[in-house]
Amino acid sequence: MESLINISRRLVNAVQTKTFRYLFNQINWNDRLIMIKGARGVGKTTLMLQKIKTSFGASGKALYVSCDNLWFSDNKIVDLAEYHYTHGGTHLYLDEIHRYPGNWQQELKNIYDSYPDFHVVFTGSSMIHLDHALADLSRRCLPYRLYGLSLREYLSLEGIAEIAPLTLEQVLDPGHNAEVEIINSLPEKILPIFERYLGRSYYPFYTQGEKGEYYGRIERLLDATISQDIPAIEDVEFETIQKMRRLLYVMSTEVPFTLNVQSLSQKIQVTRNTIARMFNLLDKGAILRTIHSGWHSPKSAAKPQKILFDNVDIMAALSSLNEKGTVRETFVASMLSQAHTLSEPPTGDFLIDEKYILEVGGNTKTYRQIADLEDAFLVVDGVESTIGNRVPLWLFGFLY
Repeated sequence: MESLINISRRLVNAVQTKTFRYLFNQINWNDRLIMIKGARGVGKTTLMLQKIKTSFGASGKALYVSCDNLWFSDNKIVDLAEYHYTHGGTHLYLDEIHRYPGNWQQELKNIYDSYPDFHVVFTGSSMIHLDHALADLSRRCLPYRLYGLSLREYLSLEGIAEIAPLTLEQVLDPGHNAEVEIINSLPEKILPIFERYLGRSYYPFYTQGEKGEYYGRIERLLDATISQDIPAIEDVEFETIQKMRRLLYVMSTEVPFTLNVQSLSQKIQVTRNTIARMFNLLDKGAILRTIHSGWHSPKSAAKPQKILFDNVDIMAALSSLNEKGTVRETFVASMLSQAHTLSEPPTGDFLIDEKYILEVGGNTKTYRQIADLEDAFLVVDGVESTIGNRVPLWLFGFLY
């Protein structure tokens, strides 16, 4: 037990508290059982350590433990909670709970019911695992999801500027001039900054090492999700895992990628139903993003109408051949997904919250496709400012 306490103190002391992720102030930390899920590498551990450091300091009331620690080979979470509670602890922070060898759902239930003034926060990188378990804890647990770095957070982390997030309505309002204040607060032009961010800074660990090392780490995260997280919950054969890797390769090298299930099934040598299942699993694992029809056609509701990678950095890690149009759409989708629902409209690229239609393109893009539609906007790359319903692409990086 002493070793766990020493590790916790060491990690808490070392964590930086100059910048905080958007989720830090959104969590109701007073709740007794909190789940923080998110893809591998997005910063969940740092979030918990920062909370301990800023709220508890060296008081000993809060303890951080990673559930892959060897201590759990002979001990249980309930044992840890009992020890911490009887020694004056009030808060327990459990990291990577999906790696715990026992029945953590049942143990967290027991802790919640047995210690009415005790608080547990837990994280997991296997979102498939946590989503699967959430039903058992739904009455007790408040779930949150942490996404990767937005452009706004990147500016903060780099020490360039501190800017408040915008609502989608502010971004789309031609009279709000949301971008003017941002541009005026920056020490350099926004477009070069956006270029440095895009495809290179979604995961906070981009600050560690060179670009090649960053992309290599992303590839390892993807492989761990496919080879460890998915099989831990789903009945997936080794051959299917290999086919999923093949699917990602095909998607990353076909420029531009066009969703054609029949063609994909032939290239990967699996059935159409297997392709659909792969899409679903990779979406749950935050590797791909499946977008379904927003116009409520029963025939199209069962299958995705558009497939994108979860974020631009995954695309960049897998291939250098990425088509600009797909990069733009992937960026917009990754920024909007944090707080909005996305679907595909009959006309345009995205239907947001079943209200706003977005058409995404370069600076020569015209209104032709969405000219007669209400609440329709052009999202344009390579421009600084909003003109009417023509909104800069980079501005979507300030939604969280």
